[in-house]
Amino acid sequence: MGSLTDVQIKQWIKAKEPVAKADGEGLTFTLSASGRAAWILRYRIAGKAKEKTLGQYPYISLAEARRLAAEDRAKIQLGVDVAVEKQRAKREAAGAWTVKRLAEDYLAKSEGRLEQSTLEGQKQRLRDYIYPVIGNVNACEVRPSDLIAIVERASKKSLHVARLVLGVEKAIFAHGLGRHIVESDPASQIKTSALLGPRPVARTRVMLSEDELKIILPLLPKMGVQNALMAKILLGTAVRLGELVGAKWENVDFENKTWFIPPTDIKGKKGKARNGDDVRGFIVPLTDPVLKWFSDLKELAFQSDYVLPIRSRKKAVGDAHMEAVTLNAAFNKFWKTYVADKCQRFTPHDLRSTARSHLSRLGVELLIAERCLNHSLGGLIAIYDQHDYLAERRSALEKLSAFLIRCECP
Repeated sequence: MGSLTDVQIKQWIKAKEPVAKADGEGLTFTLSASGRAAWILRYRIAGKAKEKTLGQYPYISLAEARRLAAEDRAKIQLGVDVAVEKQRAKREAAGAWTVKRLAEDYLAKSEGRLEQSTLEGQKQRLRDYIYPVIGNVNACEVRPSDLIAIVERASKKSLHVARLVLGVEKAIFAHGLGRHIVESDPASQIKTSALLGPRPVARTRVMLSEDELKIILPLLPKMGVQNALMAKILLGTAVRLGELVGAKWENVDFENKTWFIPPTDIKGKKGKARNGDDVRGFIVPLTDPVLKWFSDLKELAFQSDYVLPIRSRKKAVGDAHMEAVTLNAAFNKFWKTYVADKCQRFTPHDLRSTARSHLSRLGVELLIAERCLNHSLGGLIAIYDQHDYLAERRSALEKLSAFLIRCECP
């Protein structure tokens, strides 16, 4: 035992000649014609000659190879076929549920149950925060401290993002526990309040005044032509940002001056639509100014199917629409750079509440104003009144467009 030395091994490697030299008791150093140096343990079990590769040199040193060989010889004395044991471990590792595999199974099972925007957000948080750290780790080996470290890293960006990341972690491991893939849930005892503190008070929805609109609208081109047109359409139609972001040209009817929003793009109706329920889309009447803004966007769309396409990464992602977060960032930069000292801080969604506020100021009836926002009428009205008030809504939005034009060009 112990007949080899490190000096000999280095000389054989330098000579680049194939060798097989025994160290004793079955441990052998081998060097192939291609230059691959490895440690082999040769042994007999049940009368049959067997061998097991312990690892490559120099990653496994001479001393480490002797230690591993001694451990395996002890197992062989107890009747364990160490080569078979190694193959079994390889198969188990290949079939192991990594965190990434578990997450992808969760996402697949959530299709049709969660809204697509929710799933896309979860995929993004997995991609940016979770996969880089524990994506390839066996899900059974993840500890609470691993998940806490990921959340704390996300909190450096924002507490809101950190809460969303923790929510994804909890969803994935609860799914794994339900499928009996993990024996315990490492996220179950992580408390958001203990880790991130109390949830902040919900932000009050901003409603921009006429004076503020007179400041903002003339400056909108500074945020870029496409973003400026998008902002004016949000104000002129009172739609949600997600509905405009996902809009396709096939649903914009320039001749009849309407824009159809399919149920799969409407908040609260996506899951129902996918499940086959009878859910109607929503028709938005387009006034002449809004129609002009859509027409200007089409010239910028470069044959895309989407009203607001991603152009900068089209080769990488194909024809796809912008992400809402991109437009939120553009609004934030615009506010900080040009109007921070002149008006309230606002987001794209605040333009919807602003439009609703000014519809009332312009004398639009409550019921018509609510239908302009595609809000449910509720109660008996929703049951017995199936009229969609398209003509009345068009008249209301014409008043709103005229008001916006006055604010843009005072």
